[in-house]
Amino acid sequence: MTNTPPISSEWVERGKSGDPAAIDAILRAIHPLVRNVCRGMLNDEADAEDATQNALINVVRNIDRFDGRSSFTTWVYRIATNAAIDEGRRRRRRRSRIVHDETDVADPAGTAIQDQVDDADQLGPLLRRLPEDFRMAVVLRDVMDLDYDEIARILGVPGGTVRSRIARGRTRLAELLGNQTDDRERHTRGRDT
Repeated sequence: MTNTPPISSEWVERGKSGDPAAIDAILRAIHPLVRNVCRGMLNDEADAEDATQNALINVVRNIDRFDGRSSFTTWVYRIATNAAIDEGRRRRRRRSRIVHDETDVADPAGTAIQDQVDDADQLGPLLRRLPEDFRMAVVLRDVMDLDYDEIARILGVPGGTVRSRIARGRTRLAELLGNQTDDRERHTRGRDT
């Protein structure tokens, strides 16, 4: 997890009143956190960068609405998570249009077998195959290393729901990983015969 330097309430208040130096300091402090959330949820550098920029813009646009009911960092996590979700939806719409425009149906099996060099390479594509609710919870817990209470605040759901989503997401990831391992073994055996 990227440790975000604490952002003082003084800087937040100055940022809320439009102080450019405070806003710049806040953006520099939160940029790594936002980038890591977006990368974890999207695992596509271009999409993650777009989501990161949109999240940072939303922080600046909405900082005057931050009411202090949660920590500033929790508020930023929520903005980053929403920006990543929005970018993922835009990406799916773009890809859907491309497939439709080409009048060619993509091979669903082809998308499941990707460059499977090591666990890090496997995780991104597998995360993208999880339902959004599971993916957000798993990324915030296992990639960003947040505790369950903070994830509950970010997602706006009860702690039990967070635990359930993480458990179900991890189970689904294990199933997907097992399926990919089985596919690789079948492919290897096919070449050996």
